[in-house]
Amino acid sequence: MKYELLYIISQDANDEQKEALINKFNAMIEDKGGKILSLEKIGMKKFAYPINFKNEGYYVLVNFEADAAVVDEMTKLMNITEHIVRQIFVRK
Repeated sequence: MKYELLYIISQDANDEQKEALINKFNAMIEDKGGKILSLEKIGMKKFAYPINFKNEGYYVLVNFEADAAVVDEMTKLMNITEHIVRQIFVRK
């Protein structure tokens, strides 16, 4: 199935940490038999309202193909990963 993933990395993360997180999640998709269709690093954007006392974050948009089990596993991992503020998966 095709999915779209939008996640926000905390403004506190430095450039190396941002790249490491992006590479980690991309590798996880590919290791589980998925295929990344596109990756867009949108960059820093202001939030509509403060989240965890922060006003902006680094947005990343990924379109990929994978099984539903991969999405479930990534959701659990992202919920406990430091510097991930929010994430949303949308089935296309």
